[in-house]
Amino acid sequence: MADQAEFTELAMEYMPALYTAALRMTRNPSDAEDLVQETYLKAYRAFGGFQEGTNLKAWLYRILTNTFINTYRAKKRRPEITDVEDVEDLYLYRHLGADRPAGLGRSAEEEALERVTDTEVKEAIESLPESFRIAVLLADVEGFSYKEIAEITDVPIGTVMSRIHRGRKALQKALFEFGSARGLVAAADDGR
Repeated sequence: MADQAEFTELAMEYMPALYTAALRMTRNPSDAEDLVQETYLKAYRAFGGFQEGTNLKAWLYRILTNTFINTYRAKKRRPEITDVEDVEDLYLYRHLGADRPAGLGRSAEEEALERVTDTEVKEAIESLPESFRIAVLLADVEGFSYKEIAEITDVPIGTVMSRIHRGRKALQKALFEFGSARGLVAAADDGR
């Protein structure tokens, strides 16, 4: 059993990552702050039951996700106020050419995605249905395993795999449509 006196020392390092995840979930800085605050309050109260040696980060994300699902999903969303600067490390940008010299071994797809702005990627992510968006963010942005996501979201691992697969496909389609409309990628073959 963990001692609540350890809570601050162990859990506070995850606050920036939790805030970023909360911002992606709520799409509103004020709501994200409230969500993180509520998450830490719940985590502090329940910390006595936290088992040392288990994944504290996953435990905090589970509280964050459940709090979001139980509280914020039920609320009517306010008009969205979006600041792209608040959203860091989008998966697609983090993995494109980070460790390679420009142009070396890069695909045409990577070259085209260089011309896609943070705003378009963010809009594509936000257009995903909530359950897909959360699963994709936890996997591709936060780096959790399928098993950890299943524990965080309290759904079977097969459901997690399905949501990630379907979410990625929907994201791919949205970005392809954006690229086609802007002439960044060739339009889909018309069957010839």
